[in-house]
Amino acid sequence: MKHIDNFNFKNKRVLIRVDYNVPLDENFKITNESRITASLPTLRKILQDGGSIILMSHLGRPKGGYEEKYSLKHLITSLSNHLERKVSFAPDCIGEEAYAISSDLKPGEVLLLENLRFYKEEEKGDVAFAEKLSKHGDFYVNDAFGTAHRAHASTTIVARFFPGAKCFGYLMVKEIESIEKVMKNSREPVTAVIGGAKVSDKVLIIENLMDKVNHLVIGGGMAYTFMRARGGTTGNSLVEEDRIELAAQLIKKAEEKGISLHLPEDSVVADAFSNDANTGISDSNKIADGWMGLDIGPKAIEKFSSVLLQSKTILWNGPMGVFEMEKFKKGTVAIADAIAHATEKGAFSLIGGGDSVAAVKHFGYAKKVSYISTGGGAMLEFLEGKELPGIKAVMEE
Repeated sequence: MKHIDNFNFKNKRVLIRVDYNVPLDENFKITNESRITASLPTLRKILQDGGSIILMSHLGRPKGGYEEKYSLKHLITSLSNHLERKVSFAPDCIGEEAYAISSDLKPGEVLLLENLRFYKEEEKGDVAFAEKLSKHGDFYVNDAFGTAHRAHASTTIVARFFPGAKCFGYLMVKEIESIEKVMKNSREPVTAVIGGAKVSDKVLIIENLMDKVNHLVIGGGMAYTFMRARGGTTGNSLVEEDRIELAAQLIKKAEEKGISLHLPEDSVVADAFSNDANTGISDSNKIADGWMGLDIGPKAIEKFSSVLLQSKTILWNGPMGVFEMEKFKKGTVAIADAIAHATEKGAFSLIGGGDSVAAVKHFGYAKKVSYISTGGGAMLEFLEGKELPGIKAVMEE
């Protein structure tokens, strides 16, 4: 792997693709700085070596051309404070003014370029646009795992203009190593906890995990499609009717490979999709008409937790229920707690996917697991076994 520690950046102008797609409030104040703080180790290494930095990122989904609410100038104060130095800003990511600033950078100085997506060429992966971006630096570092699955100009195409002068930043290295700890270098027993609403969203991940795991735990709305595949009745629970046969095939494949497939024995059921609904506990394969499963039940919590506490490698992607509602959060919290305890006992735990990450952070378990992925879509595609263009581009000469 082209690790940042293998290079010295003294007197180099380093063009870094970061993921500063941060949330801003109506006053353009950053409401969550985690994507900025995640990039700091890479920036500090380059600055300590005596290099200068040119940062490039996207923010939001501008429709074409400049939009005030998507300007990266709103990040300058935060970056300057974290780096304890003035961060310059180029009001364009290409053009004479931007080049004048970047070419004049001294060691230890930092420049932030304006939002890449103000140019449609960025998302199109335009070669000419990528070449224009490449003129800002002598060396290219990709530290934006969250966009590594996109073959955009700044994440992929620009790398071809830096033969022998490109590498991954610390964040990218951590992401790649963490996923490989699950997929290639795992300690057994290996358990994957897969939740969320739909089987169709997770089928490629489940299939790719079949050769990697000892235990496969299924929760969330998708569990009821599996229940139907086993001949159960699921009331008004979410079921993908056109995926029942697929769920049956996955159950059969798990049996053939000797994988222990765990479905929730019981569920918290409700008579409406509402926090004010009447609730009860039901066997997951005998849910009455008019009722729907919105969380895993106490027996499922006990079983799933027992499996996790015996595991040495854990992947969690997707909640166990509608955790945003108070009445249906218990299962997701219990899984987070069990993973935290397993981690404390020495297991490696990787959390990925927007809802799982949100749950772990919301319920106070962020520092009790081994690693939380910063890239939702990128992590999912990596777990599905797909080659990520942003990674491939740095690995190639």
